[in-house]
Amino acid sequence: MHPGNGLRLSLALGVVAFALDRLHKYLTIEMLHWPPGYTRPLLPFLDLTLIYNTGVSYGLLSALPFLAVAAVVAVALVALIVWWARSSSALVRAGLAICIGGAASNALDRLIYPGVADFFWLHFGDLSLFVFNVADAAISVGVVMLILVQRKDAQRLESAQLKKEGAPVDSPQP
Repeated sequence: MHPGNGLRLSLALGVVAFALDRLHKYLTIEMLHWPPGYTRPLLPFLDLTLIYNTGVSYGLLSALPFLAVAAVVAVALVALIVWWARSSSALVRAGLAICIGGAASNALDRLIYPGVADFFWLHFGDLSLFVFNVADAAISVGVVMLILVQRKDAQRLESAQLKKEGAPVDSPQP
């Protein structure tokens, strides 16, 4: 592990992502006692609801047995943790930690509920897009961070390659 490089910040972000999702689930399921199937319109395109997703993202793999889905989730979490531990970039670590916090919370759901508890139903009229939770939103934020870092790194590499080849960096290429 590379000391510094956003280690403490990334750990804090991962814990915050995990804790916010757990708090939301505790309030809605344990304190407010929302039953499965509960739905309350919030905006014309967003309802509050409670469903249990037995698959992974967007219900993928829901036909697989619990242990198969658990194995996929465990492998993904281990891969993210290894990537996080080996990274020297504070931004990459931050994005990965947010993903790990969200994924860990959703994984915990599989142990204590019938599936991952999802609450926010995004739809346009009869077109249902997806139902998600705070952990899913955190994972999405982490992925966007990783994409932005990748794009920035790719641009930096392209600029260095152009300089090496002697081409003007700021001028359009033919």
